[in-house]
Amino acid sequence: MFKLLSFLGTLGLASRALANPACVVCTVAIGTSLSLAQKLGVDDCVVGVWAGAMLAIIGYWAIRWFDKKNWHFYGRDNVLMILSIASIGFMYMGNLHYNPSVIGFLYIDSFLLATILGAGTFIIAMRFYEWMKAHNGGHAHFPFEKVVVPVSAVLILSLLFNYFPICNCHTAAIG
Repeated sequence: MFKLLSFLGTLGLASRALANPACVVCTVAIGTSLSLAQKLGVDDCVVGVWAGAMLAIIGYWAIRWFDKKNWHFYGRDNVLMILSIASIGFMYMGNLHYNPSVIGFLYIDSFLLATILGAGTFIIAMRFYEWMKAHNGGHAHFPFEKVVVPVSAVLILSLLFNYFPICNCHTAAIG
C-alpha cells in the first residue's frame, strides 16, 4: 500500500512534466500510432492528417517558446512551422516507405500529402477562429471554441480521406 501511495504522490509531483508535449513518451506514442492504427485497420492517410495537425500544434508551441525567450529573426514563424511539419519523416522512419505517385497535378507520397493537408487545415482553422473571435468583440462564441473549431476541421478532413480516398494510402489488414 505504501508503494502505491508513494507512486501516486510522485506522479502528482511530476504532473507538470507529464504534460510536456515534446517529452520522450509523447514522441514514442506518436511514432507507434501508425503501427497501432494499421493493426486496427485505419487508413494511413487518416493517421497522416492527425499527425500533421499535431506537428502544427508543436510549431505553434515552438513559436510561443521563442516569444518567451524574446528570440526574433526574419521569417521565424514560417521557419519554425516548416521545421515542425517536416519532422514527419523522422517520426515514421522505418514504418513507411516513400512511394510518390501522381495525385492530381502533384508527384508526392500520399502519406506526406495527408500530413501537409492536416497541418494546413489546422493552421487555417486556427486563423479562422482568431478571425471569428476578433469579429465577436475579442470573445469566443462558446466555451472551448478554440479547441472545437480546429479539431472539427481536422475531423472533417480525416473523414473525407476515409470515405473519399484521393490518395493511394492503404488500410492494413486487421490481425
